Amino acid sequence: MKGDRPVTEIVPLRRNARFQWLWLGSAVSRLGSEFTRLAMPLLVLALTGSPGLAGIVAGARTVAFLLIQIPAGVWVDRWDRRRTLVTAQSLQAVVSALLAALILTDQVQIWHFVALAVLDALCAAFIEPVRDTAIRGIVPTSQLHGAYAQEESRTHAAGLIGPPLGGLLYGLGRAVPFLVETLTFLAATLFYTLAKVPRRPSDPSPTATREDSEGRGMRREAAEALTWLWHRRGLREVTAAVMVLNLLGGAFLIPLIVLVGERGGSALTTGTVLAGLGIGGLAGALLSGRISKLLPPGRLVPAVLTIFGAALAATALPWGAWWPMVPLIFITLSTPSLNVVMNVVIARMVPEAMLGRMGAVLSMGGMALKPFGPVLGGTLAAALGGAATLVILGGLLGLTAAAATLSRELRHFTGHVSPATDDALQPEARPGHAPE
Repeated sequence: MKGDRPVTEIVPLRRNARFQWLWLGSAVSRLGSEFTRLAMPLLVLALTGSPGLAGIVAGARTVAFLLIQIPAGVWVDRWDRRRTLVTAQSLQAVVSALLAALILTDQVQIWHFVALAVLDALCAAFIEPVRDTAIRGIVPTSQLHGAYAQEESRTHAAGLIGPPLGGLLYGLGRAVPFLVETLTFLAATLFYTLAKVPRRPSDPSPTATREDSEGRGMRREAAEALTWLWHRRGLREVTAAVMVLNLLGGAFLIPLIVLVGERGGSALTTGTVLAGLGIGGLAGALLSGRISKLLPPGRLVPAVLTIFGAALAATALPWGAWWPMVPLIFITLSTPSLNVVMNVVIARMVPEAMLGRMGAVLSMGGMALKPFGPVLGGTLAAALGGAATLVILGGLLGLTAAAATLSRELRHFTGHVSPATDDALQPEARPGHAPE
């Protein structure tokens, strides 16, 4: 009966102030990053005339992010998460301000871009896992899908308005996008402070105190996360598919910029074309709930790969500088559903005390080949031109989709934990859970 026990009222997500402050902080931070996502390669191309060097700068950031990912995940599980988030975001603002100062004084050189891109990546490596773990700490399980859908909408809204504004700001002055990015990072720091994210996991293992965790060593803690992933059939195959997707999908930006330039497009034209990613992403985020009910994660992967590859090849059709905007919409129309579904699967499956490490392991797995994407795209664009490079990348994605379809584990992966899989993972390999 209704009066037999107290009923805990769940606050609607829109009234969850801590989540909304967290979301607002990540939204303005992402918007600032989108301003310079276009401005950075445009500036490197203007200074050097080399698509290859523009790819190296982007690749250096990804390499640094990849190398620090696992240590950052372990430290996030050990440290005060609230302090880590605010500190890392503050340092990211300092890095952006330093680059803006170098550009304003006309002293910037190619090694400055590389060094500051690496520092920016080190900050981001701590920000992302803390933000992801914070969502689970302040959002009820029943609202996780809505929370991640809102996160996905944020990402693609920034992708929609960021590139054209970035191109417009770049037209006003080379340093302007970086100055605005600094302001957005400072605003994000304030919003993260107001969010008051949980400092420590709420379900630490009764057999592993904070002192025990710090004394066990980083390798052992990272190995526990790898062991957890290894026993999750299907999730391993998803990680492998995402590795290839990030390699080939991460290679298209520079060839696309080259393609629009070859067709006479300006910086503003390029930014507007890239806004197609945001348009499709916003629509995809709104449709993610319906799509996730139609296709489980294991079937979404090959579908996304197929659509991504076909759309990427279609950008090369000779229909003017503005045409690539249309297929770009279809690329991100498909990806949000997979992102939202997989975020919810991880948030539900992974023990909270291991979320930082597990997020780092999955991110590292997904990004292991990503550093080579910009370098691959820039090198191919320099040798073959933008159009030919985009066709090649699209074809390789199509081949990856075919291979994913043949994987039995991937086809049957639903994101639910089967008793057999749970039994295969013994309690000592499951940090954050007591023996059952």
